[in-house]
Amino acid sequence: MKKIVSVLMVVVALMVATPAQAQLIKFGLKGGVDMTKLDMDGLKSDNTTGFFIGPMAEVTLPIVGLGIDGAAMFAQRGKGDFKQQGLEIPLNLKYTIGAGSMLGLYLAAGPDFFFNLKDAGAEGVEAKKTQVAVNLGAGLKLLRKLQVGVTYQIPMGDSFEWKDAGNVITAKNKTWQVSLAYIF
Repeated sequence: MKKIVSVLMVVVALMVATPAQAQLIKFGLKGGVDMTKLDMDGLKSDNTTGFFIGPMAEVTLPIVGLGIDGAAMFAQRGKGDFKQQGLEIPLNLKYTIGAGSMLGLYLAAGPDFFFNLKDAGAEGVEAKKTQVAVNLGAGLKLLRKLQVGVTYQIPMGDSFEWKDAGNVITAKNKTWQVSLAYIF
């Protein structure tokens, strides 16, 4: 019984000893560049450059290093007739391995929801109104305030349909993102 009480006391002491500034929920601003390659029924396009920016929130369990982050960002990707502008909402499970509070490496994975706000430019090209992708990412947490990351989005469905002379050609956006976040 004494051992159990001693272990509980140590656990409680560790929980109380976490820094006062370690918050469970943190807010910030996230933005970056994305490189999108369009895959049309086996034909791949060149990378096109776009951007994304918006508010983010992060919930982290400080002792475990496990957390969730999400954002609501305006995103623009693609070009020309296959350009998309919309609201992107990534929700990632994030695991952080820290070397103190000043530096940490994180791995992230989760769904990404994209809501298209603009129709495609060419006649016969139909941009899907909603798209779902899976995010796989990694990055660094620096100085408690900055996060630099790289994410790959694997599309779960088509991004575009192009109807030409009775044929339907489908296309998927495969996207790499490089992001910078500032946590308040």
